[in-house]
Amino acid sequence: EFRRVLFRSLNEMLAKYYGIADVKGDDFRKVDLTTDQRGGLLSQGTVLTVSSYPTRTSVVLRGKYVLENILGTPPPPPPPDVPQLDNNATGATASLRQQMEAHRSSAVCASCHSKMDPLGFGLENYDGIGAWRTMDGKFPVDSSGTLPNGKSFTTPAELRRLLLADLPGFEHCLSEKLLTYALGRGLGPGDRNTLTDIDRKVTQSEYRFQTLVHEVVRSMPFQMQHGEVISKQIDTTRPKEVASK
Repeated sequence: EFRRVLFRSLNEMLAKYYGIADVKGDDFRKVDLTTDQRGGLLSQGTVLTVSSYPTRTSVVLRGKYVLENILGTPPPPPPPDVPQLDNNATGATASLRQQMEAHRSSAVCASCHSKMDPLGFGLENYDGIGAWRTMDGKFPVDSSGTLPNGKSFTTPAELRRLLLADLPGFEHCLSEKLLTYALGRGLGPGDRNTLTDIDRKVTQSEYRFQTLVHEVVRSMPFQMQHGEVISKQIDTTRPKEVASK
């Protein structure tokens, strides 16, 4: 099921990376999670690294990743000529959170950042390569936030639980991406009924992944592979972080 993440497959080296004790040897094995620091896709080192900059975390990139790949609600492209944050100041004279909050008073910035930033703040306990931390340089990490729907969280685990509560939204996003991948093209208006049918079948199966795969494979667009191909423009623009003025 989509919601089941009770263990990780680890060897000793990877367990040390994730801060999980009592795992010895090079062989991978199932390891029970004993804390809520890890669990699910958003605590994976790969995801946390790809949504960071080389020298620091990025609230914006991580928030954008969640919106695009978990919730299926990507933000619009950033405005042009946005200055970058001062990397030298991050963790030294101000935390990343303090720098990001400084520019959210601007209505232009807040319209998008109010959706992205809380999601990114909720992952600030993970550094740029996904290791657990409690300090951002000289400053304690504050991973609390409030989502646009008004629901609040104080830890990454609480954020994951809030996202899990929107399981139908995640299922729809995943189904859309898997169908796009299977067809090798973007989805057009004629594919929407197929996607709706897949959503219904997966929901009826209590969100079993094998049902999703089965329904994609047996869908008419996948089996027939004909009709008008409508490419979906993919936004590859990395969102910019605005420096406070």
